[in-house]
Amino acid sequence: MGLFDSLMGNASEVDLEELAQELGPIMADNESLALAYKLIRDMFVFTNKRLILVDKQGVTGKKVSYHSVPYKSITHFEVETAGSFDMDAELKLWISGQKEPLVKELKRGTDVVGIQKTIANFSL
Repeated sequence: MGLFDSLMGNASEVDLEELAQELGPIMADNESLALAYKLIRDMFVFTNKRLILVDKQGVTGKKVSYHSVPYKSITHFEVETAGSFDMDAELKLWISGQKEPLVKELKRGTDVVGIQKTIANFSL
């Protein structure tokens, strides 16, 4: 996908070798990257142990939030595709011990089916 797709918010797959260098310091010793999607600067990173939601903040993107969700703590999940009038898709994760779901907005064109399948493969 090109620059236009990134500006429109469409997620694209990330090169795992490059990402391994960036996330190496926060990865567990026996953890490996499986798949990652980038949405402008934010990422959904799937490892063999957890889902990492990476939120780069600020103008420079130097401030970064890493939200780790172990697959075993996901009680259920929902992926809602974009419709005719609703331009955005959504990912909702219900995490054990949390009343409200974790909601991430996905732009039209994001591979919501791929995200759904990846979560299902790791959590079920």
